[in-house]
Order: sequence, then structure tokens, then C-alpha cells
Amino acid sequence: MNELLIDLDTHTKASLYEQIYESVRRDIMGGRLSCGERLPSARLLAANLQVSRSTVDAAYAQLVSEGYIQAKRGSGYYVCDVTGLYDFAQSRAFEGNFGRQAKRDTVRHENMKPVSGQADCLYNFLPGQIDTNGFAYNAWRKCAKEALLDLEARQQLLQLGHPQGEYALRSAVCAYLYRARGVRCEPEQIIVGAGNEYLLLLLGQVLGTPRRVAMESPTYLQAYDTFCRIGYTVEAVPMDADGMLPGEIPDTDVSLAYVMPSHQFPLGTVMPLRRRLELLAWAEAHPQRYVIEDDHDSEFRYKGRQIPSLQGMAKLDRVIYLGTFSNSIMPSARVSYMVLPLPLLAAYEKTCAFYASTVSRMQQMTICRFLEQGYFERHLNKMRGIYKGKHDLLLQLLKGKHWVQRIYGGNAGLHIAAELSCALTEKEIAVRAEVFGMRVQGMSECYIAGRKKPDEMPVLLLGFGNLTEKQIREGVAILERCVCDAAGNVLYH
Repeated sequence: MNELLIDLDTHTKASLYEQIYESVRRDIMGGRLSCGERLPSARLLAANLQVSRSTVDAAYAQLVSEGYIQAKRGSGYYVCDVTGLYDFAQSRAFEGNFGRQAKRDTVRHENMKPVSGQADCLYNFLPGQIDTNGFAYNAWRKCAKEALLDLEARQQLLQLGHPQGEYALRSAVCAYLYRARGVRCEPEQIIVGAGNEYLLLLLGQVLGTPRRVAMESPTYLQAYDTFCRIGYTVEAVPMDADGMLPGEIPDTDVSLAYVMPSHQFPLGTVMPLRRRLELLAWAEAHPQRYVIEDDHDSEFRYKGRQIPSLQGMAKLDRVIYLGTFSNSIMPSARVSYMVLPLPLLAAYEKTCAFYASTVSRMQQMTICRFLEQGYFERHLNKMRGIYKGKHDLLLQLLKGKHWVQRIYGGNAGLHIAAELSCALTEKEIAVRAEVFGMRVQGMSECYIAGRKKPDEMPVLLLGFGNLTEKQIREGVAILERCVCDAAGNVLYH
């Protein structure tokens, strides 16, 4: 156990507990405190710093809640493995890959659609739900208040903003993407919009003539529907345990590939490095080809290091990057962003720059402050711990059931897919579950090339984001009643 050297400043606005928290957090993220190292007891640290015990307790409690340290009963506090935690507070100079210096600031999924009545059900296992109890309400209120009281920006909030979104927000998103996902871009390449569907509609106009796009099947159907409505032809491409098979993309005039490499919806596949390189090679083989990277649920990975984004790995500028704050902050914010490759940026400015922004300036500046002041980092780290607990519990409960054949999508995201060993259809299971106040979705709804074969086992998508541990336990018990008889035998038609 090493003694902590913390220099407290009584003349700063930051409270003593915040200074202690920040000093320990920096030492952990900087490697000066290593994983497994024991920290001084709260009593000892308080005595050394000549502060109250409650002040140190508050700092340690904040560090525990954000996943930097853990408390072991009767033993003390120990440093956690922080390789998966984001650290936005580090003052690393952002270096874009294009060296664009001009700051042109002149005016120039999400989630599944809500099912009617889903808010009234007792056990909502539908995908796309977030934990509403864990949200940083106080921090959000503070950021919104600051945005409204900013005398310099107050009048501007009432006017139309930049079509691509506020420059300050785009700069904050740019820095976040570089640190967290390895995305290389400048603020000028980012377009902020109200949801991924809107950004895909905008992209269709930027690209011009209708194209042929390759998509995995099963996939995120709202993206599929959007492509169809803008006149694109969608080619269903088979996938294996590593995701889309680039070699199976038709040798026709397919020029776009839509993928979710960080956490594929609905199977939860994480595309390994080798497959990512194959996909990039496909795009770079022809000047008109682009990969659309929907970085779905990339923030929530519970095991191992994250693989960098496709966009950051590409040698050529052939990746269109899509991201959203829906799951990481809130779905109702309706704030997504798209990073355009430089060749497409000129086309955007020519064809779409006259569109007004679809996100209010007030919302944008609130999120901007949320990122810049470090609240987003703390919120993500806290929520990752909350979701991991629910994820691990659901996996533990399902793995011990004889009626569960296989589980897809473990270790990431806010849902898993469970293949059940019974002859009931997904619809029959959903109807039985609804009798008990439980809502589930079958994966067959996500296929774009016809439905699943009749002889295939049912697969349910089980979201856990907004469920309590008690609801998860009871929900699994309800599923068992739906697929098994009183004796525990699997039900058939």
C-alpha cells in the first residue's frame, strides 16, 4: 500500500472531496496506481490530509461508483482494472488526420420503435431500453441551466444554428471519437442530426443516384426500411460468427456495405480485426465503394479491450461513420452524428448545406457541456457497471436452463439473443409471455431475406437495460413457464 500524495487547494472552487477524487482518478488512469493495488484506508488518508473522514468517504464512494476502485469487505479499497474505462479528462492534444485548419462556422438506432402499451408491461424485455434510474439527472440539469444562462450565447440559442450542428458540439464529439473509438476526423466532417434514419436519408441525397447496398441478415430493420424508401436496392449478405462475409457480397454494382462491427444488431457479433480488414479491402478495391459503419452500442463492452473503429483503421477515406447518444445518454434526445469522408463532404456542401439543423441548439449545447465537463465520462463508467451487473445476471440465469440451446451477443450491448430448445414459434412464446405481463421480441422479425426456416429453433431478443435484478429473475422464470410444462418438460405444439 503506497501513501497517496495529494496537494489540496483551499482557494479553488472545487470541493475537497472532488480534489481527492480527481487526484486518485488521475493516478489510476496514468498508471501510477496499478490494478489490484490497495489504497490507504479512509481514516488514514483523512488524517494525512487533515480533512474529515466523511470527505474521503465521499471521494472513495464516487470512485467506486464509476468503476475506478472496489471495496472489499473487511480489507479496504483496491484499484480496479481500468483498461475498459474512458478517460476524457486527459488533456491530450487532438490531431486530425487531414490537417484541416479552417473552422467554417458561418450559417450555411437508434432503438426499436415503441410497441403500443409497452410502458404498462411489468417485464419489458424488448431491446433498446436504457436504465432510467441511473441517469445523471443533476449533471444534466446543471449543463442545461448553464447553456440557458450563458449571456454570450443566450440570444444565439433562439436563432437557427449551423446546418451541420453547433461547432462546439462537433468539436467535442470529434475529440470523444478520437479518444474512445480511434475515429480520425475534423469537426467540419461531422453532421449532427435527429436520429440515424434522418442521417441516412441525408446521405442518400449526398450520394446522388440510387445505389445497391449490402446488408447482413438479420439486421437493424429501420436502416433497411430507410434504404428501401430512398430507392436503394438491398442485397442480403450471409454472415458467420464473425459478421458479414465480404467474399459473399455480389459482384454486381454493389457500392455500399452497411455493417455494425462493434455490436451487430440483433446477434451481438463483434467483428474481429481480420474480418474488418477484409471489409476495408473490399471498399478500397473500387473508388465508388464505401462502408457505412453504424457503431451500435460501442460504449458498452464488458469483457476485453475494444477493437478500434473501422473508420480509424482505413488507409483510404472510404468509411462513413454513424454514431448516436441514444443509448449512452437518452433515446429521447434524438441526437446522432455522421462523419463524412472528405470526398463526400464537398457533395454535401453542394446539395444539402441549405437544410436547417434538425436538433435544437439548446439540446446541442447541453450535450456539449455534458461532454466537455467530464459528466459523460462519469455517466458511461457508472452505467457500464450497472449494465454489466444485469448482463451477467441474465447470462447466469439462462446458462443453467435446459431449454436454452445457445446464447448470442454476450459481453457487450444492452440485449442478448437466446436460442430456445423447443418447437414453439417465437410468436407463440411472445403471446404466452404477454399473459404474464412480459414483452419479448423474436429475431425472425429482423430478417430481410425472407423469414427463418420453419425447422429452426426460436430465438428471442432479451433486452435488460431498464430492468431490475428482481424483474430479470422473474422474467426468466416466466419464460420457463412459457416453454415448459409443470414437470419441467419442454413444450411442443
